[in-house]
This record gives sequence, C-alpha cells and structure tokens, in this order.
Amino acid sequence: MAFILNAMRAKRPVYLTILVLTATFLAACGASGTSTSPADSTTPSQDVPTVEPSPTPEPLAATVNGEEITLADYQAHLARYTAAQEELGTLLATEDAQNTVLEDLINRLLLTQAARQAGYTADEAAVNERLAALVEQLGGQPALDEWLSANGYSLESFLQELALEMEAAWMREQITAAVPENAEQVLARQVLFTDSYQAERYYLQLQSGTSFDTVVANADPQGLGYLDWFPRGYLLQLELEEAAFALQPGEYSAIIETELGYHILQVLDRDPERPLSPDARLTLQMQALSEWLAQQRGESQIEVLLP
Repeated sequence: MAFILNAMRAKRPVYLTILVLTATFLAACGASGTSTSPADSTTPSQDVPTVEPSPTPEPLAATVNGEEITLADYQAHLARYTAAQEELGTLLATEDAQNTVLEDLINRLLLTQAARQAGYTADEAAVNERLAALVEQLGGQPALDEWLSANGYSLESFLQELALEMEAAWMREQITAAVPENAEQVLARQVLFTDSYQAERYYLQLQSGTSFDTVVANADPQGLGYLDWFPRGYLLQLELEEAAFALQPGEYSAIIETELGYHILQVLDRDPERPLSPDARLTLQMQALSEWLAQQRGESQIEVLLP
C-alpha cells in the first residue's frame, strides 16, 4: 500500500504579540534639617544632604544585548498566549507555553534591535497613524477602548508595544523580501511503502526494465505520490530532497528510508529558474527568518533570568 508524502509544513498559530508594559517605581522622598553646634551657638546652620533611596530594580525575565524583558511583560504575554490557546483548544503544557512565549519575546527584541540598527524606528507619528488605522478597523474609539480594557492594556502601554511590533514587523519584511521569486526546482513523483519488502519488490521490477509508470499504476493507482514542482528547502524529508536534486529527468532513486516509510522517487523535469508557488515561497521565507534568528542568537548576548 502506498502513501503520499505530506509536503505541507506545520505552522504555529498566529496570535497578537503586542505586550503590556507595566512599571513599578519607588517614590523617592528626601529630608533636610539644621543643626547647631553645642560649643558655638553662632555656627551657621548647614543643610543636611538629601538622600535619595535607590529605586527597587524591576524583576527581569531576560536580557538581550543589554536590553531588558521585564518579568511583568513576560507574565502578561504568557497570560494572553495561554488564553488564546485555550480558545483554540490547543493548550500546551505549561513548560512548553513558557518556552514558546520567552522565545517569541527574545526573537521580537532581536528583530527590533536590528531594525533600529538599520535605521528604522517607529516614531510617534508612525505609531499614531497605525493607531488611527486600528481604530477605524475596529469601528471606532469605543471599540478600541473596550478591547484594551478586556486585554489589560492602558493606551500608553499599548502604544509602546505597538511601536515594538512595528519595528519587528519592518525587520521581518526586510528578511523575507530578500527571498527570490524564482529558484531551481524539480518536478517529481514517488511511491511510498510501509514495509521494506514491498519497496524491494517494486525496486527490482524497475531494475528489470519495468517502467515507472507501470510501478505507479500498480502501487499507487490514484497518483497520490505526485509531488509537483518544489525547490530546495521545501520538503520536510531532507533525504528525499537531496535525492531529487541529484537526479536528472527520467531517473529514479534507490529506496530511501524516512520516518514515513520507504520511498522510490522519480524526477520528471528540472528548471533552473522557475517561479516559486506562493506556498513554496512562503516556506522559504519562513526558513530564511528562522536562519536569520538563529544567526542573531549566536552573535548576541542573551541571558535568561526567569525564577
């Protein structure tokens, strides 16, 4: 029995990553007074220096290149993420949710830092323009106020987070836009078996002169193994991808074992500069972003400070 390779990539749920900034400050108070020397009542009074108490440091979840992610930010974001997962019915284990949230916060900060270094900053005018668009999208200021209240935002904290999101989005766009619209691609098909015996039997038929069309007709009569055009970096099974790009049109591979089973792959055509399908380009863009973040992490000073 043959099975089709699922070439679709799993995607994480998209949720609003705008955070709440909460800050607690210790009010400073001072004291002053005068003193008179017992030995000389004419000694002029002297001001007692005002002592400003040091503000209590705000607890941190992490630092990225010296820039802080506060514990309050992290906890607020975790609460929203958990609520969103509950609504979708895909709630993760507590530790997985915590790791996901912290990773997203670190990644966002890396993106915003790179945007600023590249010369883009979400200034007040740009943030207010985006806010006006959101108000219109939601149907008016009362609707926005209701949303802010329901999600624990003040207008000030929302604007601060909106600026961060705009900067991160700008940098993401620079990274993904660099992925070309054309790439070398192959057109391929496969037959997939659940056991090695069946794979060996059909592979011997191919070697004895049986056409791949006949093997497909016998092992996969519905043509479910048709893979269409794809570039490097698109398939989940790297072994299949390497085999495909090593073959010329009409050639077939040896038996390839993956976690899905046993594959025999045939390349039908090649194109050195073929336009990418929307799904293929999106996959390559996600891969480019992931590689960029991995490189930035390797070159950055990241300290996790969660209790």
